[in-house]
Amino acid sequence: QPQTSRDLQEKTAQATSEVKHDAQAVAAGIREGWSRDKQLDLNTATKDQLLSLPGVTAAAADRVIAGRPYNEPGEVVTRRIMSKAEYDKIADQVTAKK
Repeated sequence: QPQTSRDLQEKTAQATSEVKHDAQAVAAGIREGWSRDKQLDLNTATKDQLLSLPGVTAAAADRVIAGRPYNEPGEVVTRRIMSKAEYDKIADQVTAKK
């Protein structure tokens, strides 16, 4: 069945949109995979990076940043920047480099 150029253009646009969406999902997966094995440094992490940690709120991220520097990650608990429960959710994902 012959297609009009408009039909072909619409199908091409739809296919391009799907490929773009898939490529973005792949890129997000790659970023997550790379960062999964790397610990986030509490002394240098940006607010957005801190917000990417499970359970970290904007207020908690601000407190972490304001409390810098840290000699070890557990200081966020001993210095009452985060509760122990909050810290336990991220403990294996953070470090404090000097």
